[in-house]
Amino acid sequence: MDRSHYNHARVQEYWQYEWDRRDVYACPDDATDPTYVLGMFPYTSGNLHMGHVRNYAITDAYARYRRMCGDDVLQPMGWDAFGLPAENAAEQHFTDPRSWTESCIESMREEMDAMGFGYDWSREFTTSDPSYYRWNQWLFRQFYEADLVEYDAAAVNWCPDCETVLADAQVERPPGDDGNGPDASGPARTHGVCWRCETPVVTRELDQWFFTITDYAEELLDGLDDLEGWPESVREIQRNWIGKQDGARVTFDVPEYDDISAFTTRLDTIYGTTFLAIAPGHELSRTLAADNEHVAAYLDSVRASDSGRPASVDAGVFTGVHAVHPLTGEDVPVYVAEYVLDDVGTGAVMGVPAHNERDHAFATAQDLEIDQVIDPSDSTVDLESSAYTGEGTLQHSGEFDGLETERAREQLRSQLDCADSAVTYRLRDWLISRQRYWGTPIPIVHCDDCGPVLVPEDELPVELPDYEHSRANPLAENEAFIETTCPECGAPARRETDTMDTFVDSSWYFLRFLSPANDDAPFDTDLAEEWLPVDVYVGGEEHAVLHLLYIRFFARVLSDLGLLSVKEPVERLVNQGTVLHGGEKMSTTKGNVITPHEYGPETTRLFVLSAAHPRQDFEWTAKDVSSAYEFQQRLHEMGRAFDEREQFRSDRAPRDEYLDRAIDRTIAAATEEFDAFRFHQAIAEIRGLAGLLGQYLDAGVPQESVYRRGLETLALLIGPIAPYLAEELWNTLRCEGLVVEAEWPEPGSDVEQYQIERALIESTREDVRDICDVAGIDDPDQITFVVAPAWKYQAYESIRTADPEAAVVSQALEADLVADHRDKTGPYLADLETRRRSLEPVLTPETERVLLDRARWLFESEFDAMVRITTADGADDEDLASRAEPGKPAIHID
Repeated sequence: MDRSHYNHARVQEYWQYEWDRRDVYACPDDATDPTYVLGMFPYTSGNLHMGHVRNYAITDAYARYRRMCGDDVLQPMGWDAFGLPAENAAEQHFTDPRSWTESCIESMREEMDAMGFGYDWSREFTTSDPSYYRWNQWLFRQFYEADLVEYDAAAVNWCPDCETVLADAQVERPPGDDGNGPDASGPARTHGVCWRCETPVVTRELDQWFFTITDYAEELLDGLDDLEGWPESVREIQRNWIGKQDGARVTFDVPEYDDISAFTTRLDTIYGTTFLAIAPGHELSRTLAADNEHVAAYLDSVRASDSGRPASVDAGVFTGVHAVHPLTGEDVPVYVAEYVLDDVGTGAVMGVPAHNERDHAFATAQDLEIDQVIDPSDSTVDLESSAYTGEGTLQHSGEFDGLETERAREQLRSQLDCADSAVTYRLRDWLISRQRYWGTPIPIVHCDDCGPVLVPEDELPVELPDYEHSRANPLAENEAFIETTCPECGAPARRETDTMDTFVDSSWYFLRFLSPANDDAPFDTDLAEEWLPVDVYVGGEEHAVLHLLYIRFFARVLSDLGLLSVKEPVERLVNQGTVLHGGEKMSTTKGNVITPHEYGPETTRLFVLSAAHPRQDFEWTAKDVSSAYEFQQRLHEMGRAFDEREQFRSDRAPRDEYLDRAIDRTIAAATEEFDAFRFHQAIAEIRGLAGLLGQYLDAGVPQESVYRRGLETLALLIGPIAPYLAEELWNTLRCEGLVVEAEWPEPGSDVEQYQIERALIESTREDVRDICDVAGIDDPDQITFVVAPAWKYQAYESIRTADPEAAVVSQALEADLVADHRDKTGPYLADLETRRRSLEPVLTPETERVLLDRARWLFESEFDAMVRITTADGADDEDLASRAEPGKPAIHID
């Protein structure tokens, strides 16, 4: 077989066998605080796609890196197997969800192995297995007993195509529309489309199960400040989703009916209230509908409306009822309005059309009064066309006239008996009921006498029956499953037929990986104490208000239940961007999918990690993929050529010292990039070292030990990114053991100044190129470098490090070497003073001279010229020497 060509298909089976034989990815239970690296586990509704590959390539590269750094690493994998995507896919393929899921898992596991992902497969589990979802049900019981579960009739988001309820976070809305307006006193929301099938979402009233995540709204909000390892974008998304608003509840008396409490953030506008608007689901709306045919008809029309359209800000109906303004005593008409939401604020809005845009639109449509009570002072207001929503001074507001709005809010809140300080949140309780088969059965029995009753713990799990196809919920039609007896009174009862939202499965799965075979508890609390939080979690930002909010909620609840000691489950979150093809996200429906096996695991991993920073989107291009393929072939060829090479030097020359130092610099730089998840920059460092090794070979016979060290370093640095290639190269070099178990390389010398050294050589080479281009020199004979005199370095450092308030020039003149050359320092010191804020650290003159001498071969190789390096004191040309500066040698080209 031709060994000159790297064939990943030939080598991957062997190295997989070696990794498995040595069990290199297993994390023992007795590990002391292992580094827990986790990628969001996948839905099992199809094959591995490029989005998976990018996520898991990032995760795996970091896990391998930390393992080589000596950490015990926990990197598990499991399967998010429940959910509508799997159920729909099974239907499309004329099979049942369990069979489809199992076939997908088998295929995805094989693909992951082929990609070289280093998982501890001994910790694998599937969420659709009763041994897992039993603990979903057990946790439901704990939440229930802690009063964190509610069963209530509610207006819910309903997808007509999926025939199931959606949580608010599963309704996708147009860009910029988060479902609420900027002021909870008058929210407006488009109902949006289903996140799975993009069908317009409608509203239904159903009895549903909720986790009361709102009990933790303040905690979840405050905790965001401590998540320093999370992207600020995700934290901001969660802040906005929780949506805390400070304001006041204002009570309006409604004769013959209960009072209306309206929430507002602009109490200063209370005198401008010309109407009250209540939500269609408000208690008073339902009460009035019983006797008022106009209200009843309007509520029926709202329920029957196509909720795929935006909620109308001008639609509503007058109830025939008036409220009493608490300050003026005037009658205020009460309307039922579509733009007011049942579950935001109090479900009632204090209509101030002069100073709220939605109130203004409604008042204009209903021909209601618009009374201005805020004077902006510095501008005119045209209330016929729009509301004025800014700050100003109060007018037409009784005793509060003339007060600035902020001050007025404070005084009104403290003086009015009808207004109490209040806080509201946009966050709604987590609706977990789903009217589908493929999910965790909710462990509840409904009894006519006892009501909803928990299934006893010793009867868990409540298992799914065999699947029977139905367009609606198959469980609701399975009488054998439904019919049971009440655990409390023994009377005939019916099982709950809703299943849990699949985000329940993924809200605690990171804990199950600690002890996946535990039959006595959902997870080992001792290991959780030792191993949590997850050190690094990799996944998409699109889960910010779904999965990433829910795992934080679960961790807090489990902590309060005494099962966890940590309240934040993830220390560092890494979001990965999207892989694009033809300018669009890869998608089967768009026909632009590139499957991982088309280019092979090494090429694919190398490309997706080198294309961009993990959080950035990038375009899949054949040219760049080819570059990744060619680079791995080049590394393989370098190892093979070394193995077959017969001629080496044993003596050490300056270029060997330069290469040794360059290897140290590469190790230091690559280590920084791996720590920062900048794998694209780490690969650039590896490419740079490979290129330098090629130049080193071209310059003459290599010194064996230093060249070998360079190749071994390449193998080690590429190991986390292209593991098969690394093992093959390591083996070709006759190194002991496996790369995956090798120690991460360390610089052989102090590299604190490696960036300065690198910048000096690269900037000097660029300066020579520029001089040649400007002077039209195609074939230089000799290049002379002159290192600046020592006094210039002393002056440079004196001014660079001086106190900004000091007289830097006079201070520099006091330095001994500078004082000795006082007659030459004037213009130079003046120039340094003007540039001092931009001065960067430099090497010492001797270090600079030695480095240039060691790099002599690079200049000679590139420019095919003799190179002379001298100090300013030894230079023949005083004018040339005078131009030399620290970090910028003077250059003369003959």
